[in-house]
Amino acid sequence: MRSAYIYDHVRTPRGRGRPGGGLNEITPIELATQVLGALRDRNDIDTTAIEDVVMGVVMAVGEQGANMARIAALNAGYAESVPGYQLNRYCASGLEAMNISAARLVAGEVDGIVASGVESMSRVPIQSDGGACYSDPQVNWRTWYIPQGIGADLIATLDGFSRESVDAYALESHRRAAAAWQGGRFDRSIQPVRDVTDEVILTRDEHIRPHGTMADLARLDPAFAGLGGSGFDGVMLQRYPEVERINHVHTAGNASGIVDGAAAILLGTEQFGEVHGLAPRARVRAYATVGSEPAIMLTGPAAATRRALDKAGLGLDDIDLFEINEAFASVVLHYMDELHLDQEKVNVNGGAIAMGHPLGATGAMLVGTVLDELERRNLRRGLITLCAAAGMATATIIERT
Repeated sequence: MRSAYIYDHVRTPRGRGRPGGGLNEITPIELATQVLGALRDRNDIDTTAIEDVVMGVVMAVGEQGANMARIAALNAGYAESVPGYQLNRYCASGLEAMNISAARLVAGEVDGIVASGVESMSRVPIQSDGGACYSDPQVNWRTWYIPQGIGADLIATLDGFSRESVDAYALESHRRAAAAWQGGRFDRSIQPVRDVTDEVILTRDEHIRPHGTMADLARLDPAFAGLGGSGFDGVMLQRYPEVERINHVHTAGNASGIVDGAAAILLGTEQFGEVHGLAPRARVRAYATVGSEPAIMLTGPAAATRRALDKAGLGLDDIDLFEINEAFASVVLHYMDELHLDQEKVNVNGGAIAMGHPLGATGAMLVGTVLDELERRNLRRGLITLCAAAGMATATIIERT
């Protein structure tokens, strides 16, 4: 049976997702263009061999509307024969782009393909795409739409995670991310971003706060108490009547950062690598996407992990490194508790609390983070997973060749 191999990965640094952030002046199409161009140039690929570009984009409106994948490929100078399309699996979009690409390789539809993702949260704000899930009361009622932060706070309430425990996790994420940058662990994958004058404007993730303390985090107000008090807590307690009250513990300091960024992954068959003189770095071993309880919304990664492991015929002990998107601190703590994971194997180089979560790009970024670290430690297998809005989660297992 054919296999899907990862040949290379690049990502931009993450810039703060606000006016004045390091990438705010760069359009999302330009972010996507630069990673696609870097992937081609690093591997000296004749792009006529690329049979598609699949791109995760969550807020697909305005500057991120239309078909970013096709336009970015053309803008990067790819052959006109290269098509492209974008998809939205909410926060898991970048990883879903890779999984779909891998499935098409295995099915024999393509031999070489690029999976990618982009999000400019400073230029296209979160929830700017609208949709019935936000605005239609009948849909809200039937689907239990409740803001994610309240779901994260309910997880903390149900699992007994205190404000101190979620802050401690956040502090460790920053510590690990700062150590990873200091140790050059991201260097292989980083593509510095250039402006219209070809000047490099960002080379490092700028959201990290390496000198923060527990006292600094403790001074931050709960971010979702106001929303909860406006009625959402009451709706959630209808869903979970065993809970007396929701303990609001999440803040801007222990939730994922709002940032801009892009990433791209080169995948192909074994023959693709032989033809182009490329050595595969890893094989995509298995992948799975699940639906989970939509009100709490954020507990799907454990189920997605189990399903991916079952498809691969593997157990938890067969995975050397786990990378779960740090949407909120309680999401990761819950995941580790449910699967009985050692934190020394989980998000070893920090995560989105420290470096930020550029929605459509994060999943593709995490693939490279795990792959680089597997190589650095000479380990074999990594698992990447992200929760997604409306109660979904995606997981992927990669295995070094």
